[in-house]
Amino acid sequence: MSDQSAESVFAGIVDHRGAERTTDGHITACCASRDNSAFAFATAEGDLIIADRADLKSPDKWTVVEAHDGPIPALAPDVAGNTFLTGGEDCKLARVSTDSVETLAKTRRWIEHVATWAGGKTQIIACATGKDVQIRKGDGTTLLRTLEHPSTVSGIAFDARGKRLAASHYNGASLWFVQSKDGKPRQLEWKGSHIGVAIHPGGEALVTSMQENELHGWRLSDGHNMRMSGYPSKVASLAFTRNGRWLATSGADCVVLWPFFGGGPMGKPPAEMPGIPGVLCTRVATHPTQELLVAGFANGAVLMIDYNSQRVLPVCTGDGDAVTALAISSDGCTLGYGTENGRIGLVNLSSDS
Repeated sequence: MSDQSAESVFAGIVDHRGAERTTDGHITACCASRDNSAFAFATAEGDLIIADRADLKSPDKWTVVEAHDGPIPALAPDVAGNTFLTGGEDCKLARVSTDSVETLAKTRRWIEHVATWAGGKTQIIACATGKDVQIRKGDGTTLLRTLEHPSTVSGIAFDARGKRLAASHYNGASLWFVQSKDGKPRQLEWKGSHIGVAIHPGGEALVTSMQENELHGWRLSDGHNMRMSGYPSKVASLAFTRNGRWLATSGADCVVLWPFFGGGPMGKPPAEMPGIPGVLCTRVATHPTQELLVAGFANGAVLMIDYNSQRVLPVCTGDGDAVTALAISSDGCTLGYGTENGRIGLVNLSSDS
């Protein structure tokens, strides 16, 4: 990274485009609501902090909701409106708003992952509990199917059309057709512990992060294996860019971008976006409409990067505690981040701010 970029990390746009607040507990996840009117942060204390977009610069108006008895490892936008779905170590799936908490289901194991998809008349909720993934209707209370896996599910993701659901687990991943009646997934095998999953926006590939400081991928047209290695630490966060040309990842002191065009990523080196020398990138998020990505680092700093020009815009300074949650709303107008010591921030990215 250039000296200019390194120095610029000491000031950030949150000062004039947003606000920060500190809450109790490690921030485990964050996301915008389906209608983008609200943003939520989940904590290891069982609370959900919800901010209305109109109150983005007024952190004293952000609402703290006691959603679970214990940590909230899973958070997703609800299938409609401004509510959120949470999964807790109390084994509950809940629908949460600023003024209510509705328990939708109680499972036998912790709910560690929740994903949702909505389009047209179709609304689907998926939640992972132990080796199982439950597929539910949009009401959350109606169980449609239970997808069984050979080991504990470590990540889930819907494809862009909501037709398929990917689940990572030990020795590979399973790819399910959500509406299929035969109950059999496509098995994508690779020995080792797979700890997270992402699907290419065009459905061309599935990629998992691994315990062994590398990524593994499968080209879905023919099952061809793709191995992406060389990281100094585990890849805790990965996200495809809006058109699927690049896969952005954490795990190094820069943002690593793997090319998914021109035959890549096999046989092609990754691009390295600017970072903070000697400080690991811990979270990445990609912008839904522009050629931008956002990266959070182990010292608490957040940078916005144009991955074509490699220009860097600091979002916030670091306070010494790692960024553990990072998300951009689906309309690209709101950025949220959270750290392991409970610092949360919201930034207005819209052009009229």
